[in-house]
Amino acid sequence: MKNIKEKSAQLALVLGAGIAGAFFAVLIGMPIPFLIGSLLAAAIVSLAYVGKTGQKLFYPETLRRGFIAVIGTMIGSTFSPEVLQMAPILLVTLTAMAVFVVLVQGANFVIFRRLGGYDTATATYAAMPGGLIEAITLGEKAGANVEQLSMQHFVRIVVVIVSVPMLFLAVTGESVGSAAGETLERSPADLLDWVLVAVLATVGFWVGQRLRLPAAPLTGPLIITGVLQATGVIDLQGPTNLLNIAQLIVGAGLGARFSNATPSQMVRSLGLGCVSITVTLLIASALALLLVQLAPVSFQTMLISFAPGGVTEMSLIALTLNVSPVLVSAHHLARILMTVAMISLWAKLNDRP
Repeated sequence: MKNIKEKSAQLALVLGAGIAGAFFAVLIGMPIPFLIGSLLAAAIVSLAYVGKTGQKLFYPETLRRGFIAVIGTMIGSTFSPEVLQMAPILLVTLTAMAVFVVLVQGANFVIFRRLGGYDTATATYAAMPGGLIEAITLGEKAGANVEQLSMQHFVRIVVVIVSVPMLFLAVTGESVGSAAGETLERSPADLLDWVLVAVLATVGFWVGQRLRLPAAPLTGPLIITGVLQATGVIDLQGPTNLLNIAQLIVGAGLGARFSNATPSQMVRSLGLGCVSITVTLLIASALALLLVQLAPVSFQTMLISFAPGGVTEMSLIALTLNVSPVLVSAHHLARILMTVAMISLWAKLNDRP
């Protein structure tokens, strides 16, 4: 009973910090405030707590994954019959994605190996522009430093999801996300929409895990909802309030993970991560500028599609920036699959006698 009360109190502390951070972020006009504000506030509280007690704050992974499923459902609700018209565009842009994965892998390896001084295995798997779980799993098998890998990939995701909206704010002078009044609702959501989201998120979560899809909690609900929405079986209106709640829960969960790091590890990983992301975004920007000449897509959409944050977080940014979340999600899933396939092939070749 004491353990349950203690965990409940810790969860309340993280969520309380996330709520406070989110609303402060709204107050000051921060981009995607419910995600970034909750993340930063939860990270501060988590670091303070572990520094004082030596223990990590409890935050259930099932809670975060459940709301990731909600986000997947919300993305799926943006599908329409026009999605099929994207096939010619994807042929061009996914070819560019393959080039992006190779270039970024090579550039990041040099950064982590030469600048960071990581051993070859750790530098190789830390350089992967996607697939956090896969990178850690494959890296551990190859003898890489799992702690360094975990922190470096976590920093990659956080730096990208914080810097990309800030970059848009600096360039356009306009905030994005809930602070900018963006909404997914084509018309007001009603009780049926809330029920549909709950059912589709639950079923999609289960299907995604059963089929072992990449980023299963997100992609399972996304695919099922997208197919039903695009074929006209359902007409789901994504409740804006639910999206805000989902961002808050996911952001607080990411922030709580900072309790795994020591200050020295964080400083080193953050420094290397900033260098890595700067180079990565320069490569992404160059490809995005090229693609807008070859396909009817905007620079903003392509930049978000190539920026190597988490699938969930980048899809959220796409939703709140009012660019095609379907196109963005497709590119990020392809990025992860291409990265894992490339590194798996490399590992097999190096295992040969």
